[in-house]
Amino acid sequence: MKFTVASFNVNSIRSRKELLLEWLLTNCPDVICLQETKVRDIDFPEDFFKEKGFHAIYKGQKSYNGVAILSPHPITPLNSDLGDVAEPGEARLLAASVKGIPIINTYIPQGQAVNSPKFSYKLSWIKSMRDYFNTNYLSTLPLLWMGDFNVAPEPKDVHDPKRLYGKVGFHPEEHLALQYVKEWGFQDVFRMHEPEAGHFTFWDYRIPKGVERNLGWRIDHIWATESLAKRSTRAWIDMEPRRREKPSDHTLILAEFELSGESI
Repeated sequence: MKFTVASFNVNSIRSRKELLLEWLLTNCPDVICLQETKVRDIDFPEDFFKEKGFHAIYKGQKSYNGVAILSPHPITPLNSDLGDVAEPGEARLLAASVKGIPIINTYIPQGQAVNSPKFSYKLSWIKSMRDYFNTNYLSTLPLLWMGDFNVAPEPKDVHDPKRLYGKVGFHPEEHLALQYVKEWGFQDVFRMHEPEAGHFTFWDYRIPKGVERNLGWRIDHIWATESLAKRSTRAWIDMEPRRREKPSDHTLILAEFELSGESI
């Protein structure tokens, strides 16, 4: 049984809902995790997707942040509490089970500027994910961690590693914090299948012809525990939505798994 998952920083669900629905109906993933939905729960367009056969759970804020999980299959909500490290009311983490697979969707803080309070908050937020996983899951069982991590882990994950090293999103302290969580038991599913540089998920709007010149970052990720990662058959990035008129500044990252009845 194939199980396909996707992650997409949609950068406003209301602005991108038609594009997203078209993509969902064309590509038919089992799960999609969304970040930066930028709407309160009362304003999430649940009926828009429900009419086309998609279940949805979501956690939102007005104008910024916001996470959601959509699936054609039933969704079972799981514990989405990061604890005291998270700011009250913050909509950055959403957990659910789909077809028996626990899925954690995160929109990790951007960090703003190195040495700023927001950068320190980002580091604490990332590190706290290890406690979250320890409290709620076992690293020996199937688990997916997906979303916009706002960190490019390796030099090949940015278009100019020498110039960008030390900047927010490609800083050694961020690398250490993310690696600390990864060592809990995760594998980078995309890198299991695509070892080469030049594959990105984010291109800054402010860079002229950034997409055409491929001046991007791979900051959106799909990670899995070993028992699930070994069942991955492929992983890829879909560039087409980023080339659309009025796109998000991110595009979609996907992974496919071959599951047996024993693995669920």
